[in-house]
Amino acid sequence: MLNFSGGDFILNKSYILLLSFFLIVFMSFMLFSIGCSEENKVADESDEKIAYISSNPESEYENTFNDLSLGTLFDFNFELLRADESWVKIWVEGYNQGEAVKPSPLAELSYGLYPEQEVEGQLGAGILHSDDSDSQILIYSKGARTGPSSIDKDIFIDSTMTSWGYAIGEETIGLKPGEEKLLAVYRQGEDELKTTYDYQDSDDLEKMINEDTMVLLLKIKVEEKEEL
Repeated sequence: MLNFSGGDFILNKSYILLLSFFLIVFMSFMLFSIGCSEENKVADESDEKIAYISSNPESEYENTFNDLSLGTLFDFNFELLRADESWVKIWVEGYNQGEAVKPSPLAELSYGLYPEQEVEGQLGAGILHSDDSDSQILIYSKGARTGPSSIDKDIFIDSTMTSWGYAIGEETIGLKPGEEKLLAVYRQGEDELKTTYDYQDSDDLEKMINEDTMVLLLKIKVEEKEEL
């Protein structure tokens, strides 16, 4: 026959309450940890990069273009991490007096689904000028290129106020799937050109398009794609 004194009963009850408290705290901690892990997983997935790119000024391509006085060329180092499951789009947009120039885009190169898993090489675009005919744009990448696409020479103005430059630096940056990135800018104006625009700021970019007479924008986007 079991006998419990009042003191034993109080002690057992206190022990059970204390144990319950620790179990509740432990379960709460576990649920919090799982929640944080899921949040970190989502954050990591949202920050996942599909490609890496950097400007490549004074490359052999660019120097040859300049030596032959062909026009202006922008060259980049490009690494595609999942080349067999990716689709790359490179294009040039044109604006005149703040309005989009047709056709839009002026030139475009789309390619991808390589047999290799990773591909690394150069890509870029060149603007070829001619005094007696329309200017042309060519776009190239490893294993793919466009033929020179003619653009109306009237888009360009006869002005010494011309500026061009890279919109990204020589430091490598990552591209997320579906992210659109401005790579380079070519500008003309009838008056003095402002030089303090932030090319990666959408408000500054819109302001530049409206303030300059003519603007060309070189852009890139890499998307996930398993088949054509």
